[in-house]
Amino acid sequence: MTATLLLLQSWFIDGASLLLCEFIDYASLLIMIRLLASAMELSRRTDECAKRVMREMPEIFVYNPLSYAWDAFEKYAARYGGAGKKVIFLGMNPGPWGMAQTGVPFGEVAAVRDWLKISADVGKPDVVHPKYPVDGFLCKRSEVSGKRLWGLFAARFGSADLFFGEHFVMNYCPLLFIEAHALGARNLTPDKLPRSLREPLFEVCDTHLREVTGVFSGRREVFVIGIGDFAAKRALLALSGMNVKVQKILHPSPASPASNKDWAGAAVRQLAELGITLN
Repeated sequence: MTATLLLLQSWFIDGASLLLCEFIDYASLLIMIRLLASAMELSRRTDECAKRVMREMPEIFVYNPLSYAWDAFEKYAARYGGAGKKVIFLGMNPGPWGMAQTGVPFGEVAAVRDWLKISADVGKPDVVHPKYPVDGFLCKRSEVSGKRLWGLFAARFGSADLFFGEHFVMNYCPLLFIEAHALGARNLTPDKLPRSLREPLFEVCDTHLREVTGVFSGRREVFVIGIGDFAAKRALLALSGMNVKVQKILHPSPASPASNKDWAGAAVRQLAELGITLN
């Protein structure tokens, strides 16, 4: 059974078909179905990659929020993944205090709860490193990158619905990698995986990125804005030949010194140079 049929079946079994009745924009409904079906397939295939990583590198803990935080992601995509997108903002992968907690890309808890108006019960990965617990919407830590990104959009648009009228935010890879070591643990970015593990994962993520971009672009050109170098490079490779313009902005991570000097102002200027105004 295809991911789309499984998704529709689960909606009707769970009573979520009531959600569909609220949609009057059928173009947005079809996009939402395709978006969620693609994410469901991404979750399944990256789960297989995660198992291989943990088998071959037992010091690595892998979290897949598209699995244990699916309910929150489903709400995000269903509410904000409609038609009319002109700009896709693309991050690298979940942060430990953002999407790993809420299931939403760059999902700093306060931003997701208070601005995106999303909350949901969140489960836990099968194996959790004690230094990086998953507490869902009860998490007290703040994801600085997410706070900066969603804070910028909130300041410029006021309403989340207004922002998502022409924009969307997603991650290239849905997996968080935690590397255990003698002194504790650290967040390991996917590009640091060995090639034998990295390349199969990237193939899956490339496919998903092409699917989502195709869903949103249709016959018209869209911007894909890589948030940081990694996301922009992967988008250039994955989307070659498609009707998109791939560009990048500075990543809001506090690990980057440049981001700690008015990141929002720098991002707005970079986007303006590309002809993208946030208002």
